[in-house]
Amino acid sequence: MSRNYKFRDQDQPYFVSFATVFWIDVFTRNMYRDILLDSIRYCQQHKGLELYAWCMMSNHVHLIIGTTDKKMEDILRDLKKYTSVKILEAIKENPQESRREWMLWMFKQAGKRNSNNQHYQFWQQNNQPIELSSALIAEQKLAYLHNNPVEAGLVEEAAYYLYSSAKDYAGKKGLLDIVFLFG
Repeated sequence: MSRNYKFRDQDQPYFVSFATVFWIDVFTRNMYRDILLDSIRYCQQHKGLELYAWCMMSNHVHLIIGTTDKKMEDILRDLKKYTSVKILEAIKENPQESRREWMLWMFKQAGKRNSNNQHYQFWQQNNQPIELSSALIAEQKLAYLHNNPVEAGLVEEAAYYLYSSAKDYAGKKGLLDIVFLFG
């Protein structure tokens, strides 16, 4: 990761994005989405992850995060490592997964290209954290994150997308607990 993409100030919220290798559409199945959601909850409860906003698309995730305990880079590393292992296990063990052989082959190819991996690579390595150092940047990233499903043509309004905090920001309860960015 270059110097431009580091968590410099642990007291500031950050916008981060991470995607599956080759942009493989993994999060089209509930069981894989649930693994990621449960892992985020675990990090909130046990690692000090503050979640301000989130959006899970079919092949990537956007988060606005902070921390009350551990360093953000450590939390994100643990989240990605755990979810990669668990989702790969779920793919291998899912007899209904019609794309199983293809996905595992793709993840294995990505793993071979990266000396940091022993077998498979699930997530792309970059996170590109962007510090939300002003209200304007925070508002822009929050709007971008919540409008992702609208821009993709999945919903007409951001608050209708289930796998996002847009519902919370519209006054209803979403799937994950969040801390409002502008409280």
